[in-house]
Amino acid sequence: MSEPERTPDGRYVVIDGRRWRATDPDIPDERAAELRKVLMAWRREVRRTKGTDEERASRDGVQAAKVALGERGTPWWEQTDAERRARWEADVAWPDERS
Repeated sequence: MSEPERTPDGRYVVIDGRRWRATDPDIPDERAAELRKVLMAWRREVRRTKGTDEERASRDGVQAAKVALGERGTPWWEQTDAERRARWEADVAWPDERS
């Protein structure tokens, strides 16, 4: 799989003509891979819980993983190095059924 196009400043990726905030490039590779696994697990939970009372918790899990990756919340380029590190090192829960 090839890398998506990035804006010249590196802050966004462009997919199908739409701009999305890029993952914080300073996250260590191992941690970024772990956070992506957590994100995918939560996305599976959203599909599984769609239309139930549990859906909100699943969507909150997706949000937490996206914030840890720097894709949501305060933009990573507006955070200090210490704030960025604290964000990606924060505990992000897995769904009950860990994949």
